Amino acid sequence: MEPFAHDRRNFLKISTLALGGLLAHPTIAAVIREKGKLKVALVGTGIRGITFWGKRLREEYPGLVEFVGLCDVNEGRLAFAKKYIGTKCKTYLEFDRMLSQSKPDLLMVTTVDSTHDEFIIKALGQNITVLTEKPMTTDEQKCQAILNAERKSEKDLIVGFNYRYNPHYTKIKELLAQNRIGRVTSVDFNWYLNVYHGASYFRRWHAYKQYGGSLWVHKATHHFDLLNWWLNSEPMEVRAYGALEHYGRNHSFRGKNCRSCTYKNQCKFYWDITENKLYTKLYTNNEHHDGYIRDSCVWREDIDTYDRMSAQIRYANDVLVNYSLTTYSPYEGMRIAFNGFEGRIDAWDGIPWRKEEKKAQDQLHAQEMAQDKEAKDFEEILVMDNFGDYEQVKVIREKGGHGGGDKRLHHKIFVDPKAPDPLGHSAGSRDGAMSILVGIAARKSIEEDRAVKIEELTDLKPRATRS
Repeated sequence: MEPFAHDRRNFLKISTLALGGLLAHPTIAAVIREKGKLKVALVGTGIRGITFWGKRLREEYPGLVEFVGLCDVNEGRLAFAKKYIGTKCKTYLEFDRMLSQSKPDLLMVTTVDSTHDEFIIKALGQNITVLTEKPMTTDEQKCQAILNAERKSEKDLIVGFNYRYNPHYTKIKELLAQNRIGRVTSVDFNWYLNVYHGASYFRRWHAYKQYGGSLWVHKATHHFDLLNWWLNSEPMEVRAYGALEHYGRNHSFRGKNCRSCTYKNQCKFYWDITENKLYTKLYTNNEHHDGYIRDSCVWREDIDTYDRMSAQIRYANDVLVNYSLTTYSPYEGMRIAFNGFEGRIDAWDGIPWRKEEKKAQDQLHAQEMAQDKEAKDFEEILVMDNFGDYEQVKVIREKGGHGGGDKRLHHKIFVDPKAPDPLGHSAGSRDGAMSILVGIAARKSIEEDRAVKIEELTDLKPRATRS
């Protein structure tokens, strides 16, 4: 080895980390080009693992992806996962054995959030490329350990931020990259989980901070990553407020789980898991192996994660963001507004009255719609110039996970990883870190009743511009 080669490699690795996800992942492209197929292993056979990173990959990319190992602590879920995915690969209850025997080119991590670091670090230590579900991890110590492990490794960590690839959100990024409203100064961002989706988090392990880091980390990491990406900057300081005011102990009655509950006829949040055949086969049929109950009561007294959250985030480029997350809304959706020196961008998704207005617009502008029939089902963005009129930007609504984002993420990773990426869709460890650090800082802000600076948490120093 040439003198200082190791130091040079570390320098290049740290430089790559500094660029975050702005670079593609050439290692995957090189393996596919050399071997014809990418050998993949999956740890964590919950619903996300067996569907999005399991069955869909095997069905959509049979010529590119070969499963060589599945791992989980629950032998029942593991056996079902193998059958559901449709693979003949070996299954493992011990992760270390899977790595040593299956020798994957890529490890995919879809376990409980608080355990991501263990598998990421071990795989990077063996020079295996890792792809992890969001969030990358749940606290600042684990985050730093992951960053350190990647710097020492010859391989990279990829974070699966599928929301970036949603065409609606991509169009917002394009408008901002074009400086459409001039310098952005502030953002108002509200996310709403309805009483069905929102409640589901409180039935699962996500209801406990020790496993998911709170919804500040598990759920909002998506939103913080979008903000970082849209603003092309990194967060500097967070001041947050939050409470557990609806679920958990805030109710007059409760049970162990929905199936056995004596109040099922009274509780508006009663959910019959047995009506979902996939969940029944994956979870309820296998809960005797590890005791994990998928339909736990949303009113359990030991729930400790927040269900109402609000934060102010100050960015290194001086943009100020007001963010909120509600978990018991009557509808599922979001609203966002970017305020700039030369105008404003408004966008939303799932707002019921906007859907009705779009239907009315179709009727009022029949001639226009006849010329653009596909646009009848669209997402909209309004761009308004100071001292001017507004422009309605229509983005055709697509079917598929996360508005078409899921399939685009898969294509970028497995089909064309070296394709040009002018908007920086690809996400690496720095992107993963900066998104979770906002949530970690928000949690710490609530616990310590103070503003928290991002640079307190790890050795990453926030940058005014990502690129």
